Amino acid sequence: MVSGYDLLLDYLSTYFPILVFILLALGFGLVTLALSYLVHPKYPEVEKLSVYECGSEPFSDSRMPFPVRYYVIAMLFVIFDIEVIFLYPWAVTFDQLGIIGLIEMMIFIGLFVVAYVYAWRKGALEWD
Repeated sequence: MVSGYDLLLDYLSTYFPILVFILLALGFGLVTLALSYLVHPKYPEVEKLSVYECGSEPFSDSRMPFPVRYYVIAMLFVIFDIEVIFLYPWAVTFDQLGIIGLIEMMIFIGLFVVAYVYAWRKGALEWD
């Protein structure tokens, strides 16, 4: 008969390497932060503590919000970029997929085109 203690030891021995890996990762991060704090040069000067904005003196508050249009275009770029990435594995295995793979990819590209036309008609790609 297997006792609860033996089951616990078996369970812990299975996940022990993961625990060691987590502890090593945390230890490496903490040691690196501590060393960088101890070793970095400490010369606070007026020039170093001043606000830097492209080499020129700041003339207004730098915490102005970006227009939402910027984020929409960035998200559309990421979405369409990921869809295009899916074309590469399909192209590599095209000869093994046959006609079914071709039909599935045509459906995928059709949906891609519909989404692109929708975004274009809605004006999501206009920068103004």
